Amino acid sequence: MTTGTPTARRGPGYLLLAGLAALVITVSGVIYVGFGGRPAGAGSPAGGPGTGAAASSGSWVGTWATAPAAAEPHSPHGHPDRSLRNIVRTTAGGTAARVHLSNVFGTAPLTVGHATVAVAAAPSTPTARAGTMRRLTFGTEPSVTLPPGGRVVSDPVRLRVPQATDLLVTVHTPGLSGPATYHPFARQTSYLAHGDRAGAIEGTAYTEPTPYWRYVTGVDVWTTETTGAIVALGDSITDGIASSTGANRRWTDFLAERLRTEPGAPAHSVLNAGISGNRALADAPAGSPSNGDSAFHRLERDVLSRAGVRTVVLQLGLNDLMRSPRRMDAETLVSGLEQLATRARQRGLRVVGTTLTPFGGHAQHTPRLEAVRLAVNERLRTSTAFDAVADFDAALRDPQAPHRLRAAYDSGDHLHPSDNGNRALAAAVDLAALRHAPGTDATEL
Repeated sequence: MTTGTPTARRGPGYLLLAGLAALVITVSGVIYVGFGGRPAGAGSPAGGPGTGAAASSGSWVGTWATAPAAAEPHSPHGHPDRSLRNIVRTTAGGTAARVHLSNVFGTAPLTVGHATVAVAAAPSTPTARAGTMRRLTFGTEPSVTLPPGGRVVSDPVRLRVPQATDLLVTVHTPGLSGPATYHPFARQTSYLAHGDRAGAIEGTAYTEPTPYWRYVTGVDVWTTETTGAIVALGDSITDGIASSTGANRRWTDFLAERLRTEPGAPAHSVLNAGISGNRALADAPAGSPSNGDSAFHRLERDVLSRAGVRTVVLQLGLNDLMRSPRRMDAETLVSGLEQLATRARQRGLRVVGTTLTPFGGHAQHTPRLEAVRLAVNERLRTSTAFDAVADFDAALRDPQAPHRLRAAYDSGDHLHPSDNGNRALAAAVDLAALRHAPGTDATEL
């Protein structure tokens, strides 16, 4: 079992074992377990499968991600002797995979006794496709213990990962731990089973559905085809809070579809870092911890540390207006968003801003808030802090009542877009704005 940085076990044959372990780690990738640091090897071809020219032609790129939001309530001891099968959707394919696990909101050490990754046999099913189940290791060890606040990246496994396909990422937690680090609004059903079923190909043991993703925060693929990743840093609109469960109809899913199918589109994956209730300028108050840390505090963890990230789309600001303490000054809010953009651009990323969408008819809407929203949007449209601005307001507003969502794009709560509204948001992103100009690649992370 790995705890912290892996070390060789001494005894007969120690030198031979140490040499073999060093070779495996050099070829397979670097392990990282720690407190708040970034995963090692992210964005770098080093640590990819293979050697020589074949390895240098590929790179690690994130194919799926989620933002850890909080410690799961009502599970103070975690999920002892349970297997948690998370179903996640790829946006890029590759020939190998590695998995990110997190105990960032944990209050006690988390031991993962058995972890696996597999291609799902069908969308949203806990059954694995035959021949795709792979056991994950951590510094060549079959288990790992994450301290409170810790994160880890698995060793790579050879696996042909298709794009636009469900993966099964399963962890078995054998003992007591603190509450699970989770993402509460996955808009995807995952599953739990009793005992160690991490390696089970059939999904029959996974009888307990769950709307959460637990522990897993990302999957990277080794690819020669995808040139980078786009991260959407946002709130419930990016989280897809009202999109159809299990259908992958968040606006980021529709954007990934455009990138796969439209001629001339950049060969990029799309990573969703939305957290419902999230704000740009303030952390979640004690009464609503699942709304997450502010974008300022999670930019490094949820965007800049992602493998192969080239562009970030900032979709934030409505909760800063709507939630107490409210930011009623347009200049302050825009300045905060521009500071986020500056930090990302300093790391070599392109930054796409987005205007604030209409919410007339929602219980929180007032004429005063509407005036601030319009002032924010006016400033965003002319700001020079962004490489481009996607006009999400114009994409969704009702032409006859621009303070409201167009009826065909309204999920019914007058705030969150429907599936059709999410498609309209994706259509509002200029794909050319996502492409890096020659010589402006992001800093390797």
